[in-house]
Amino acid sequence: METLTAIVGAINGFVWGPPMLVLILGTGLFLQLRLGLMPIRRIPTGFRMVWRGRKPDADAPGEISPYAALMTALAATVGTGNIAGVATAIAIGGPGALFWMWMTALVGMATKYSEVLLAVHFRETDDHGEQIGGPMYAIKNGLGAHWKWLGVAFALFGGLAGFGIGNMVQSNSIAEAMNSSFAVPHWLTGVVLAALTGFVLLGGIKRIGAVAEQLVPGMCIAYIVAALIVLLVHAGGIPAAFGLIFTHAFSPTAATGGFAGATIMLALRYGVARGIFSNEAGLGTAGIAQAAGQSKNAAQSGLIGMMGTFIDTIVVCTMTGLAIIVTGVWSSGETGASLTASAFSAGFPGGRFFLAIALAVFAFTTILGWAYYGEKCWEFLVGTGVEKPYRLLWTVFVLIGAVTQLDFVWLVADTLNAFMAFPNLVSLLLLSPVIAKVTADYFAGGGAD
Repeated sequence: METLTAIVGAINGFVWGPPMLVLILGTGLFLQLRLGLMPIRRIPTGFRMVWRGRKPDADAPGEISPYAALMTALAATVGTGNIAGVATAIAIGGPGALFWMWMTALVGMATKYSEVLLAVHFRETDDHGEQIGGPMYAIKNGLGAHWKWLGVAFALFGGLAGFGIGNMVQSNSIAEAMNSSFAVPHWLTGVVLAALTGFVLLGGIKRIGAVAEQLVPGMCIAYIVAALIVLLVHAGGIPAAFGLIFTHAFSPTAATGGFAGATIMLALRYGVARGIFSNEAGLGTAGIAQAAGQSKNAAQSGLIGMMGTFIDTIVVCTMTGLAIIVTGVWSSGETGASLTASAFSAGFPGGRFFLAIALAVFAFTTILGWAYYGEKCWEFLVGTGVEKPYRLLWTVFVLIGAVTQLDFVWLVADTLNAFMAFPNLVSLLLLSPVIAKVTADYFAGGGAD
């Protein structure tokens, strides 16, 4: 087992090494420039479209409102990456890692916009009469039959990765949080999670969207308010915190306290990697959820979809990062969720317990969002008949994840995520003329006005 772990670890280090990070950032920058920085210029427009998208449009194809589709996508992204991922980036790369997370998000907005646009533009109607899309359909319908193998590769990697990164890892995180904070046995957390997951999945995308609409906004707002309390308590240190972020994005961070020190490359690498892990821009997953949203125009869906990256990283991750830096715990030597817990505990009584609950809710919604992603990947591969057995298997794996040691599973799933990214990024580059044309036509016709 040690040999296998070492082999997978070596593969993981390669696929998430500088070439992949350059490819992801480079693709996002290319799309951002090709779109004339539209995703950044149209952030206010994106927020307006999200607000309008709360109302279902019965005349537009799709199963759920655009807002519910966005919440489903956010359900899959806002989670352990925002709490543990940000903390890990800062603990290893120093405060400057947060700056590179911001940069990843700004170029990632163009990537996410493009992923969603292509997913909706090339979506299909499945055997149940439901709209279905994502990178695999964009590849098949946009690049032609001779590229279908690339779509198959994406679906296979996504279908497998989901059981790890979107299922077992999340249920394990919840079980650990409940056990360490409230002494709840792992098996009990697993049973409750499996029951809740099974109930939601029985209702398909409509029930997943309905649950996401209720849980995601409320928990995000509560988390942001809690982080703001921490920042208010330590308001005097906010200017210095920003100074650390900008200074150490371009200069090494010296060793201090329990912090071992970090180079500029460590700050960049971990900032970019954890930013991608958090907002998933480049993986193509958001398009799978947005393809189910009611929409008459793919560019409109893209505008709504790109706001997921903004909310996830520019808002939620920033709150986590600032709380960690302003309280000074970033140099304590702690890492992961325990580092974030220390920051919240320094802000208000019970901060550690609040964080445990937040982590549990965020991770549960991630399980639901990724359940849908994985289901649509397997549906692409073997047809709609896979739905019921898949949902049952997914529910069982939630229970297994809660009571199992998952270091190897995490490693494999993280590696498969990189394998997902490659087909998606290739399709984005090859289909960039379609992205540019659909966007130009939309705004030329008075779209978003």
